[in-house]
Amino acid sequence: MPIPGSLAAFLKDRRTRLDPASFGFSGRRRTPGLRREEVAQRANISPTWYTWLEQGRGGAPSADVLNRIAKGLLLTEAEREHLFMLGLGRPPEVRYRGDEGVSPRLQRLIDTLEASPALVKTATWDVVAWNRAAEIVLTDYGTIPAGRRNILRFMFLTPHIRAKQHDWENLARFVVGAFRADAARAGAVSEVTQLVDELCSGSAEFATLWQENDVLAHGDGTKRLKHPELGDIELEYSSFAVDGRPDLNLTVYNPIDSDVADRIRALAKRQR
Repeated sequence: MPIPGSLAAFLKDRRTRLDPASFGFSGRRRTPGLRREEVAQRANISPTWYTWLEQGRGGAPSADVLNRIAKGLLLTEAEREHLFMLGLGRPPEVRYRGDEGVSPRLQRLIDTLEASPALVKTATWDVVAWNRAAEIVLTDYGTIPAGRRNILRFMFLTPHIRAKQHDWENLARFVVGAFRADAARAGAVSEVTQLVDELCSGSAEFATLWQENDVLAHGDGTKRLKHPELGDIELEYSSFAVDGRPDLNLTVYNPIDSDVADRIRALAKRQR
C-alpha cells in the first residue's frame, strides 16, 4: 500500500476520483476511477512506467512526465504544484497565464479602501483592476483603452504622468529593475518583448536602463507625488502576491498624513 503523503498515494487517490465514462472508457470495474493503463494512455507515457510510479518504484520522474500526468488526471494548478513537490521536491516552472482579470471578490476588497489607492497589475505591468482612490490619486485608468494601461508606458511615454513623480530618474531606474524581475519570476520574458521594443523606440532613457540589466525587488516603500488638487503628498505602499495567480500583484498605497486621507475621500465625493 502506498505511504500516505507520497507521490504514489497521491496518484492513486486522484486516479480513483475520475469517472471513466466521462473519458469514453467502459467496462465493469472492481474499483472506482480510471485504470492505471488508462491514465498512462491519457498522459502518453508507458503503462509500466506509470505503474511503477504508483508503486513507488522507478526513481524520480521528469518534469515533462509530471506535466503529462497532471494533464491526464485533470489536476488543478494547486494539485499540479503538489504533484511536483512530491515527485521532484520543487514546484513546477511558472507558466504565464496572461491577462485574465481579477475575481469579483478581489475587486470588492480593494473597493472598500476609500482613502488608499489600490491596483492590481500583471507580470507585464498591465493594470487590470483598481479602486476609486487610485483613479483620483494615480490615474483614471478607466479612460485609457485596456491594451494601453501599462505602468511602463505611463512612466516613459506619458508626459503628464511623468510630471507628477518626485525624483523621476531614480524612480524610473527602480521601476525598470522591478519590472524585469516580475516578468522573469512569472515566466513572461517572451511576452514582454514587444512592449520592451516599443519602449526602447519611444524612450532613449528606457533603452539605457534596460540595457543595464538591473534586477530589483519591490515589497514596500514610499511614493511621493505632485498632485494637481491634493498638492505634494506622500504614500506608503505594500505589494502582495495574489494567491493562486503568480502573474498578478496587488499594491496598496496608504496616505502617511491623515489629512491627505480625508482630502482623498472628500475629492472622491465631489467627483461622483
